[in-house]
Amino acid sequence: MEKLQSVEQFESLKNSGSHVFLFTAGWCPDCRFLEPFLPEIENEYKEYTFVSVDRDEFIDLCGELDIFGIPSFVAFKEGQEIGRFVSKDRKTKEEVEKFMDSLK
Repeated sequence: MEKLQSVEQFESLKNSGSHVFLFTAGWCPDCRFLEPFLPEIENEYKEYTFVSVDRDEFIDLCGELDIFGIPSFVAFKEGQEIGRFVSKDRKTKEEVEKFMDSLK
C-alpha cells in the first residue's frame, strides 16, 4: 500500500482515478488488526488504489475530512467522494469487504 507523502499528493490522487484512503496511525492497535488481511482486500479490489494516510502526520487533513476515529476508509473517484467507513471501531475483513462492495 502506498503511503501518502503530502497534502498536494492527496489532492492530486483524489482528483484522478479511484482511490481508497486508509487513515491510520502506528500506535493504533485496531489499525494493526487490519494489516494481515489488507493485501487480500487490495488484490480483490484492483480497480482502486489504496493509500495509507498517517493521522498524526496529516491531522489537519483529517479534520477537514471529518476523520475523528481510526482506522477509517474514505473512497474517491475522479474528485468525488463515493463512500466512507469512518469510526473508531475495529473493522473486520468482512466489514471492509462490505464497504468496498458498496462502492460499486
